Amino acid sequence: MSAGDRSPAWRHRTGIALSVLATAFFLMDAVGKLLRVEPVLRGTQELGWPPTAVVPLGILLLVGALLYAVPRSAVIGAIYLTGFLGGAIATHYRIGSPLATHVLFGVYVAVVMWAGLVLRNPALFAALRGTPRGGRSAG
Repeated sequence: MSAGDRSPAWRHRTGIALSVLATAFFLMDAVGKLLRVEPVLRGTQELGWPPTAVVPLGILLLVGALLYAVPRSAVIGAIYLTGFLGGAIATHYRIGSPLATHVLFGVYVAVVMWAGLVLRNPALFAALRGTPRGGRSAG
């Protein structure tokens, strides 16, 4: 990696911190589902899901969290988890959950997840800014 491809240290550290926060959230949610913790079972049923869906949802969430946590598959993991979060948003909207605290919670998590990924990945940051990998802006 050349000096032009490196992001400022603060950006990289902030990206790592946000990514760790998002990954911890996904892993805790997945473990709660896989262990069939009573509040998780109850909450899942209140959302209209059968108890039999808890473990498969936990497995799917764990797969996404692991994909996101591994740098080489982090973008695929983020795309996968964005879809998962979209399902959570739709579920909360369908049952009439409060907008700011429940329905949009998946959006908040997605913003943290994507911000972490973009800040820790100089090539992705440059691509989103429209900057070539060399660091100079186009045009």
